[in-house]
Amino acid sequence: MTVTVLVVLAILTVGPASLWLLQRRLIYFPAGHLPPAEAVLPGWEEVNLNTEDGLTLQAWYRSPASTAAVVIVFNGNAGNRADRAPLGAALARGGFGVLLVDYRGYGSNEGHPTEDGLALDARAARRHVHEDAPGHPICYFGESLGAAVAVELAAEFPPAGLVLRSPFTSLADVARVHYPFLPVQFMLRDRYPSSERIASIDAPLLVIAGSADSIVPVSQSEAVYRAAARPERLLVIDGADHNDSELLAGAALIEAVTDFIASLR
Repeated sequence: MTVTVLVVLAILTVGPASLWLLQRRLIYFPAGHLPPAEAVLPGWEEVNLNTEDGLTLQAWYRSPASTAAVVIVFNGNAGNRADRAPLGAALARGGFGVLLVDYRGYGSNEGHPTEDGLALDARAARRHVHEDAPGHPICYFGESLGAAVAVELAAEFPPAGLVLRSPFTSLADVARVHYPFLPVQFMLRDRYPSSERIASIDAPLLVIAGSADSIVPVSQSEAVYRAAARPERLLVIDGADHNDSELLAGAALIEAVTDFIASLR
């Protein structure tokens, strides 16, 4: 979750009205350029996800081996699915199916990201996997903002397992860390109240966080874990910051995720 200083300064200059209108520029940082899937993930498919509000989103997909689980990867708030190719490749080597999702406005997708919109995108992703791999366990993997997207989807469609990497308790809570001078609790249009939602989710939970996370404090990730209905494992990687390689596709993360998913029934 990157802070764009110029946007912050502009908003502070023109006042609260602009904060209301422009706040999503402080939340969502999509990247547009994408290489072909074959260039970074040989053997993967380019697939379309059709949302309930009429958008067609592009994603990358690898079918599961045998009866293995399928992992739907929900990105954080920056970049696009190409940045998650190392994670996808590592999970696919374990035999799992993997769907790397890009939200509306990310990659080459049309639309503009909002909390409600990303919820529709997540539903479309689940529907694609459910139709393509019927009978296979489905696991949601959410990274940072994507953890909040995964939690919201899991509250409606509980998965076989839920993996949250660097989850925050709510968007207001993490915004207060970075913008303590703004009344974010009153101004936010998108809320993502993960710690409230996760208490009702009937799915085993793995939470992974970095002890040195400067974007989402590790205390918030631990609070999400404690609030869960079915907490199974909390892995805190010592010294890891939010965007360090250890939290993207590091060996400890991959081992923990692989073991967790392999145990699902």
